[in-house]
Amino acid sequence: MTYRDVASRQVLIWACTAVGSRMPVAMAPLALVFLVRERPGGYTLGAALAAAYVIGEIIGAPVLGMRLDPARGRSHLAVGLAGGAAGFAGLGMLAGAHPVVLGAFAFLAGAAPAAAAGGQRALLTSLVPERAVTQALSAESMLMSGVWAVSPVAVAGLALGVAPRVPLLLGAALMASSIAGHWLLPAGWAEGEGDGKAGRGKRRVLIRAWPVYVTGAASLTLLGLAELTLPALLEQRGIGVGWSGPMLAGLAVGAGIGAFLYGVRSWPGRLRTRSVVLMCGMSAFVSLTALIPGAAGIAIALALAGTLQSGALITRNLSLREAMPPDALAAGYSVMYAAAGAGYAATGSLAGGLLQVVAPSTAMQAGVVLTLLLTALGWWGEARRDGSCAAGDPAFGVAAGAEGAPVAGGRDAERRL
Repeated sequence: MTYRDVASRQVLIWACTAVGSRMPVAMAPLALVFLVRERPGGYTLGAALAAAYVIGEIIGAPVLGMRLDPARGRSHLAVGLAGGAAGFAGLGMLAGAHPVVLGAFAFLAGAAPAAAAGGQRALLTSLVPERAVTQALSAESMLMSGVWAVSPVAVAGLALGVAPRVPLLLGAALMASSIAGHWLLPAGWAEGEGDGKAGRGKRRVLIRAWPVYVTGAASLTLLGLAELTLPALLEQRGIGVGWSGPMLAGLAVGAGIGAFLYGVRSWPGRLRTRSVVLMCGMSAFVSLTALIPGAAGIAIALALAGTLQSGALITRNLSLREAMPPDALAAGYSVMYAAAGAGYAATGSLAGGLLQVVAPSTAMQAGVVLTLLLTALGWWGEARRDGSCAAGDPAFGVAAGAEGAPVAGGRDAERRL
C-alpha cells in the first residue's frame, strides 16, 4: 500500500485533466474581482459576480451530481465542462457588458461544471487498486493544494501584467482542454443504476450521509474564516498586511504535506475518530493563530492547521465511500462539494458581520467554537448511523458494520472498500 500503486499512465492523464478543470475554479473569484475593479463600484460588482459564481456551484453540484450516470460519466462531465468553458469565455470576451449579463455568465461558469469534481474523484478511485484508494485521494489533495497555491499568483500576474480578461479566457481554454483529456480515460467508473426506483434509493443514501457533509464543510468553514480574517488580524497585531499572501501560501503547502503524510501509512482508529482528532487539532492551531502576537508564529500555526485539514478532508472522503454504494459516490462527492461551498459562502457573511462588532482574533475564536460544535454533531450522526447499522436497522447506512474494526497489523477499513 504505497504511492507506487497510484503511479500509472492513466492516473497521470487524469491529473492533467483535473488540473485543467479545477484551475479555473480556483482562479474564478479573484479573476472576477480583477475583471471589473476599474468600473464604477468595481469591487462591489466583483464581489457580486463572485457570489453569483459560488451560488451557481452550490446549486449545480447536487443537482447535476444526482444526474451523473456512472456508466456514461464521461459524456455527462464533458457537457458540464463545455458549459463552464462557455461561461468563462463569455466573461472574458464580454467584460464590458451589463452586470446582469456578467452575472448570468458567472452563474453558468459555476453551475455547469460543478459536478465535475465529484465525478473525477469517483473516476480516480476506479483507476487504482482498492488497496490504494487512500493514496489516490492523498495524491489528489496534494495536486489540488498546488493548484490553489498557484492560482492567485497567476490571476494577479495576468490581470495586472497583461489584461483583466486574460485569466478568464485562460480558464475557458483550460476547461475546454480538460474535455479532450476525458476522452483518453474510461467512459465511466461503475455500472449504471438502471431505473427511477434506484434513483430514489440513491437520494435516500445521500441524505443519510449528512454527518459526513457536516464535518467536511466544518473544516473548510474554519479555514475559510481564518483566511478571510487574516489581513485584519495582521493589522490588529501591527504586522504588514502584505504578509497574508505568503502565509496563505504556507497554509497551502502545509495542506500538501499533510496529504502526503496521510497516504504514507495506515493510521489507527475508526474513520470518524480520526476525523474528530484531526478537526480538534486543526481548531487548536487556528486558535493559536488568533492568540500568537508574532508573524512567524502565526505563519507556523496556519501551516500546521492546513496540514491537519487535508487529512481531515481525506478522512471525510473515505467515510463517504463507506457510506455509499459505488453508483452513488460521484453524487455524494458532489453534495459534499456543495456543502463545502455553502459553508465557505456563509463564512464570508459571518466574517463580515463579526468584524463589525468584535476584534479579528475574537472572530477567529468564534469560528473555532462553531467548528467544534459542527464536528461534535457530525460525530454523533455517524455514531448513531453506525449503531443502527449494527442493530440491523435498514433505515440507516448501506451495510452493517460499514466502518469496520480499528487498524491492526497494518490493515484498516479502507482496504476492504
